This record gives sequence, C-alpha cells and structure tokens, in this order.
Amino acid sequence: MKLLFTVVCLFILHSTTIVRAADSRPNIILFYTDDHGHADLSCQGVLDDIKTPHVDALARNGVLARHGYSTAPQCVPSRAGLMIGKFQAKFGVEANGVKLDGFDRETTFAARLQKAGYMTAQFGKWHLGPGAKITEHGFKHVFNQNSGRPFAANIDTDGSDRDLSNLRPAMYHVDGCSQAAAALIRRYKDDPFFLYVAYRAPHVPLDAPQRYLDRFPGKMPERRRQALAMLSAVDDGVGLITETLAQLNLTKKTLIFYIGDNGAPLKIHKRDAPGGGPGWDGSLNDPLNGEKGMLSEGGMHVPFVISWPGTIPAGQVYDHPVSTLDVAATATELAQIETNPGDLDGVNLLPFLTGETNNAPHQTLAWRWLAQAAIRDGDWKLLRGGDREYLFDLKNDIEEKHNLASEKPEIANRLRDNLTLWASTLDPPGLANGSMSGAAASYFDFYLDGKPVSSPVDKPVSKPAANSTAAATHRWLIRNGQMKQTQEGLRIVSRQAGKKQLPFITRNGLNLTGPVSVRVVAKTDTAGTLGFSWRSSGDKDFVAAKRLNVAVKKSAEWQTTETKLPSSRKIIHVRIQVPGGVTSIKSVELIPAHGTPVTLAR
Repeated sequence: MKLLFTVVCLFILHSTTIVRAADSRPNIILFYTDDHGHADLSCQGVLDDIKTPHVDALARNGVLARHGYSTAPQCVPSRAGLMIGKFQAKFGVEANGVKLDGFDRETTFAARLQKAGYMTAQFGKWHLGPGAKITEHGFKHVFNQNSGRPFAANIDTDGSDRDLSNLRPAMYHVDGCSQAAAALIRRYKDDPFFLYVAYRAPHVPLDAPQRYLDRFPGKMPERRRQALAMLSAVDDGVGLITETLAQLNLTKKTLIFYIGDNGAPLKIHKRDAPGGGPGWDGSLNDPLNGEKGMLSEGGMHVPFVISWPGTIPAGQVYDHPVSTLDVAATATELAQIETNPGDLDGVNLLPFLTGETNNAPHQTLAWRWLAQAAIRDGDWKLLRGGDREYLFDLKNDIEEKHNLASEKPEIANRLRDNLTLWASTLDPPGLANGSMSGAAASYFDFYLDGKPVSSPVDKPVSKPAANSTAAATHRWLIRNGQMKQTQEGLRIVSRQAGKKQLPFITRNGLNLTGPVSVRVVAKTDTAGTLGFSWRSSGDKDFVAAKRLNVAVKKSAEWQTTETKLPSSRKIIHVRIQVPGGVTSIKSVELIPAHGTPVTLAR
C-alpha cells in the first residue's frame, strides 16, 4: 500500500508539473489591420492627425519595430504567408486571385497551436477561402465579420456558442470583432489561447459610423477622415481587449502583435472620391515611397508593434528588420511546439527583443510578387520591376529617392546573386512570375523614375462643375430630381414637392452575374422606401416582378440598407428610387455573384 501510495503521489506530482508547464505558456493575440499605411500610428511620430492611444500604449510597454515587413504588397498572399509562417510563393499563393490549393495543403500555425492545447479563434477578415471553412485551418471559434453583411460565425458577440452559419451583424464590424474577442478572453481566461483579430480597416469600402467620424472634425479630405475614424475604432478595440486582459490579470501572460498586412493604396493621386468605394483608402505611407501593389517600402513596410509586459523590456524602438513570418516561428517556439526543417521561414523574435542576443534576426529578407522582386541585406535594398533595377541605401534614403545601382555595381551584383539564389526555391522559380502590368508600370514610372502621370480627372471629384459632371463621373444618371455631388456623397432632391413620380438614380450597361447583393448607405428627410428595380439580359422593360422595396426612416443619421436582386441571369440595368424630399447617398455597392462590384465611383 505504501508503494502504491508513493506511485500515485508521483503520478499526481508529474501531472501537476505538466499542467503548470502548459499554463506557463503565453497567450498570443495577433491584431492584423488591412491596407494600413506606415504613417498611421501616432507612436510612429510621422503625422499629427492620427490618434491611436491604445496601440501607442502597446508600443510604450513593449517594442515599436521601425522596420517591420509584410511578405507581400497585397491582401491574400500576405495573409497566406502570415498564417503558414512560410513565404507564400513556395506553396503557390503569390497574388490575389490565384487558387488556394497550396494554402489548403499547408498547416497554419493556428492548427499547430490548437493541437498543442491552445484555444484558437479568428475574427474579421480571412480572405483565404470561404468563411465557413475557417475551422478547417486550426480555429475552434470563428467570427468572420468584415462588413455590414451576414458573416460566418460559430460564436456570438458575447462569446456564446452557436452553429457555424451566417450571422447578421449586431454592430459595426470593427466593434463586433472587438466585443467577441473580449468575450472569449473572459470565457477562456484559465486556458492558453490564440486570437487572430484581423480588422477590415481601413480597407475600402470606407464605412466608419458617425460617432467615430466626429472624433476628427475640421477640414481634410473625407477619405482621410474615414481612414482616421476606422483606425480609431480599431484602436478602441485594442483598448477593450487589453483592458479585459488587465481585469483578468492576464497582461503579463499575453504576447501581443499589432501588424499591417500591406501599405495603403494611394492610387498615385490620393483622389478624394465620394462614396467610400474603390480607390485611395485615406491612409498614408509617409515618408515611404510607393503604395500597395509595389515592393517599394510604401508597399510592404508596415506598422509593427510587439508587447509582452514583464518579459519584453518596455519602451524599445527596434531598428533591425523583422517580418510577419516571424510571428509563427515565435508563437510555436513559445508554445513548445516542435517543427521540422522547412516548416517555417521566420525566427523566434523573443531572444532578440529581450536582449538575450544583440544580433539582427535576419541578415536578409527577400520578396517576389509577380514581376517584382526585392531583397534587403542590412541597410541595402535591391528592387526589381520587370527590366528595371534599383539599389537603395535605406539607412540614408528610406524614401527610396536615389538609385545607386550604377554607382555601387558590386553591391547590386551581390544582392542580385543572393536574390536569384533565393528565388530559385520558389514555385515557379525565378526573379519574376509574369510581366509587369500597366498599373505596376505606371507606379514605377511615378514613384521610382520621377515621371509625371496625368490626372484621371480634369477637376477634383469633390468640386464638380455641375450636376451633369457628377453624373458622368459616376455613370449614374438622375431621373425625376436633381443630383449634386457633395463631400458626403450624392445629394438627391425631388424635382417638385408632392409629385407622385419619385426621383431615382439609374445605371445601364451593366454585366453583373446574379444574384446581385446590394448595399446602400443613405439618409433621408422623408420616411419611405428605397426601391430597387432591375432588368436582366433579354428584358426590354422594367417589370413590377423585378422590384424590391426596403423601408427607410426619416433620420439625420446614415442608414445601411441591404438586399439581394434574385436574378439567375445577367443584370444589365439597375434603378434605385429614393423617397421624396432630400436624400443623401454615401455609398452604393452592387456585388455580383462573380466579378467586380459596381459602386458610386466605379
């Protein structure tokens, strides 16, 4: 009996030791923003109009990585590389629009953490396949809200379970993700967890609620105001989540990353187009050169903050280059997960951030995105775009204004050789995967070669000469009323009060695959309905059977209306009728089952 008692005690002691070892592993939270320019954290000290106090607090209590890099200047590949922890062109996900078979065959680091006993949860934008299949990639819980439309979720905003299916939004998408994440922290406070909070902000469509817009009064481009407001909502979410950690005494047990997926899309001209649809998202990359869609610094040199109070010394400004690939490597090592050679391309950043080692985490970082390729070696960077080649000294020229390729041929040759060797490991191998697109060529012309690029419009969109100009710009025509372009969007006024014929805007010459989802953000001084009528291919006229009415309230606040045009054929013509009186339309989205959406500006 004594022997049996001793064995049982030893077993209990051993089991307790294992539990304690597991409990010593940190929680991990990854905030991932969308088309978020390098300048747009106030802790960066670049611009004074941005206000991000909660992210600033993360940096103050941890590390502001001055040279943090994404793996691509575009959404899908950057997210694929982040999730797998391996450069995405090694498994065939080099750009938006490619098949995701390679990603599906790989193992996300969320799946590695889940297998090791972590509770894992995804919030917001996924962009790596259907939302309903996120659980197949290592996430126990899903809250895939990234707009005002129904989204895949198996939890509610209070963290309670539900069947994985479409959930109608209860609040603004940024707020919904933050609330759900905070709820899960409370639910799993005693278990190790990994939260991937991927806000769809400040990516278009720009859709900040008025309460966030009101934080940024004064004269500025409306798209800038929208970006600042959306990022303010993100910052509030960071504050809610970090406050929840503090309330549960989990601050010192939680490693937090805050990273952008790629640079802001400026579209060269930073055009302040109304409606909030495709175009400049209002974010800025200053002082970096270039934008989303380029391997210049403005395309993938992103906001990057790391915080783990009590473990990582506070107040650091870290100048060695780091990569989003390092997130998976750091997380798996801290979770005591064994990986095989070739599984991950990043490094565990902890020894570098704690001062255990003074070396740089990476001697080189390399990229390939379609016809562009780049390598950073120390402070030197070689950038290729088609047949063009540039060499920059980033220590003295972070703006990439001075091409030193002809002055420093030996350095250019060395970097090109190293880049060529690295590119041979990709699929397909080589310094380029295709030819330069017209858009990419114009970006290189403007940002890197200093060539002037003509404006896409003769006059600023925010100052149309007349109603006809506004209609022509948007290709939406007005009937039974007057339409004027304002900073808010389109202002539509009935031609004569009391008339039975209500005003409507119309768009012909469409080619939208049905069914087509419709989302309109508007406000009106007259209660009534928004009427949606459509003609399909083969229809000569509008018919009553192809009309839907959605009630709208008299209100000075923006209202979001969503419906679906249930056509099995191509939709070629759409009318949107508004109540009498004055109606303002902030944005319109016609989203086909397949293909490019149609908006106010496109």
